[in-house]
Amino acid sequence: MALRIFALLAALAIASSEIYFKETFDERSRWVYSTHKGAEAGKMELTAGKFYGDAKKDQGLQTAEDAKFYQIAAKTDKAFSNEGKTLVLQFSVKHEQNIDCGGGYIKLFPSDLEPAKMNGDSPYHVMFGPDICGPGTKKVHAILTYKGKNLLTKKDIRCKDDEMTHLYTLILNADNTYEVRIDGKKEESGELEADWDFLAPKKIKDPAATKPEDWVDNAKMDDPEDAKPEDWEKPELIADKDAKKPEDWDDEEDGEWEPPMINNPEYKGEWKPKQIDNPAYKGEWVHPEIDNPEYAPDASLYKFDDIGHVGFEIWQVKSGTIFDNIIVTDSVEEAEAFAKETFEVTQKDEKVMKEKIDEEERKKQEEEDKKRKEEEDSKKKDEPEEPEDKEDEDDDDEEKVEGEEKKPAVEDATEEESTKKDEL
Repeated sequence: MALRIFALLAALAIASSEIYFKETFDERSRWVYSTHKGAEAGKMELTAGKFYGDAKKDQGLQTAEDAKFYQIAAKTDKAFSNEGKTLVLQFSVKHEQNIDCGGGYIKLFPSDLEPAKMNGDSPYHVMFGPDICGPGTKKVHAILTYKGKNLLTKKDIRCKDDEMTHLYTLILNADNTYEVRIDGKKEESGELEADWDFLAPKKIKDPAATKPEDWVDNAKMDDPEDAKPEDWEKPELIADKDAKKPEDWDDEEDGEWEPPMINNPEYKGEWKPKQIDNPAYKGEWVHPEIDNPEYAPDASLYKFDDIGHVGFEIWQVKSGTIFDNIIVTDSVEEAEAFAKETFEVTQKDEKVMKEKIDEEERKKQEEEDKKRKEEEDSKKKDEPEEPEDKEDEDDDDEEKVEGEEKKPAVEDATEEESTKKDEL
């Protein structure tokens, strides 16, 4: 019974909700490129990428040129205010190029934006989504404007950095609370006032208060009864008594010889008295605070009076990011239902295709490695045997020469023995 009531309430919430913008990128006719960057501006393509579930349904807007600025925007169905309502901004990002440095965030602009002139200085209401640059920057930007200032969240929200599709959802509630979801899971939430510097602090240090001159905030002190031992003072270095003057040392040329210095084993370092509890210690002095006269509460931190465009204004070193399934609505349930029929299906199907592609590439690489090894082995087999080292040949020649030189000596010895026989 409870589940039926919940489902009924959810259905009623969706039925009474309003969708201000929805984009699945079946085509790109309503999106307008900015001409602000000229030749530095990159173009975007409609594609499902290298791996997907359904080539048509998973088609999105992909950055297509490396080291370019991307500035493109589209009108919402109508200009609107989120006063008294929830504002949900949701979209998917797929960094299938394994992005090294670049933005993947989206912006909500006012209705007076001219898309063809849009640039980095164009005023916006919300900037939300992943930003990656090297190993140090992998965060979700959640920037809200307030009285002309762009305010970054004080929370560190880590983004996804793999090659798969991920869903980013920002929820701003009319009670000045918020929630950030990634892939439908809550990653951060809280109060806008606490997590952004919208307002001056409620409390400030009392400018009239100062620490008393006799305030003791040292918990420890030197023991006045502790004295340095008489035998404490020992030099850090001493002459090496085992060192001997080198025999070739010349006092006239080298100067008077002195033994080298070595560490003194009796050296104890700088003496310091031991520490004891300070009886005059009063604790750490805390500067008293007072109400900040400049603080003024604001119940409408969440509110934007005029939202009229959705756009991307990013820079990427390596292109290939695919944006898809954008929705701007006043209903969390509507955004969840949209995610269920798009992202949740894509997430499962593209994983299957990605694993299949990875397996095919693995097998292809193994075959190429095997073929390369066979070619190398065959090449080695066909190569003629290398001749003996020249050094070995030289050794043989030397032996032959030595043998030739010994022959006359043998002959002389034979002649000498023959002569002795004749004499006898």
